[in-house]
Amino acid sequence: MITEGVILLVRVTMLLGMIKSVASGLDKVGGKYGWTQNVNYTDWAVHRHFYVGDWLYFVFDKHLYSVLEVNQTNYEQCIDHDFITNITRGGRDVYQLTQARPYYFISSGGYCFHGMKLSINVEQQPSPASPAPSSAKINASPPQIGKHFITPAVAFVVTLVWVLLFARARSS
Repeated sequence: MITEGVILLVRVTMLLGMIKSVASGLDKVGGKYGWTQNVNYTDWAVHRHFYVGDWLYFVFDKHLYSVLEVNQTNYEQCIDHDFITNITRGGRDVYQLTQARPYYFISSGGYCFHGMKLSINVEQQPSPASPAPSSAKINASPPQIGKHFITPAVAFVVTLVWVLLFARARSS
């Protein structure tokens, strides 16, 4: 028989795992415009920090565009063959940034020449003791509170309700 303490320990461990998993961000590439022509992705990216574990969310018309990870040379010259990874699946595609390094993305079919290219530099997550970067950008997007708060709060409430129900059932 599993003891009540073991069950509680499993629940707390699951809660902590959920909180850790949402520490990574999800950035919709291009903001409200998504992955399309006539968007300045350089301007969009310069106002963000990308960290190992973050996810890029590409929203686009899969019948027109694609998302290819390429090397720097292919990025600069808009070469869409010999790509590293084809991210294109269904037009609502995510890609996890797994290493601290530069990443380069383009759209094939000549759309890269019309600005559909993105270059970002991914950094290691700052340690909790490190102060936040002090160079605030004037045109930066507003903070996304839900990105790091809502899911842990919901997980906490669900766990709290479960613990209270468990304690109530036990006392009956």
